[in-house]
Amino acid sequence: MKYLTLLILFNIGLWSACNSQDSAPASAVNAFKAKYPNVQNPKWEKESADEWEAEFKADGREMSAVFKSDGTWLESETEIKAEDLPKAVQEGIATEFSGYEIEEAEAVERPGMALAYEVELEKGEKTVEALFDADGALIKKSADDDEEDEEDDDH
Repeated sequence: MKYLTLLILFNIGLWSACNSQDSAPASAVNAFKAKYPNVQNPKWEKESADEWEAEFKADGREMSAVFKSDGTWLESETEIKAEDLPKAVQEGIATEFSGYEIEEAEAVERPGMALAYEVELEKGEKTVEALFDADGALIKKSADDDEEDEEDDDH
């Protein structure tokens, strides 16, 4: 019985130690609670050495918020339906990415930046992430695969 008790205590201690290393710092957690006071039990994930992302639901929508370890808010994203993108953004996508289909869409908020929209687009095997402003202007894009490889495959 002693050994079973020791084994259980050891496992609890090991579990606690493992989970504490993955816990967001109190500054980030407190900043999150201040920004989203009605959200309970977000799922925290370490994004980088100094950044933490909280995933949660609010008003029935999937959301995420990124904070630095010191509590500085960096960004929030809210999942939206493709058809809920502003018309100007839909037109920008059609112009910049003809033939691509929208796989995911999110409204993006960042300090000091007007509301923007991030979309994941697919065309065959190619996936692109693009960020548009509310007027439909492309701010940034990144491809998941090598464009040259696709061009070579087309010939």
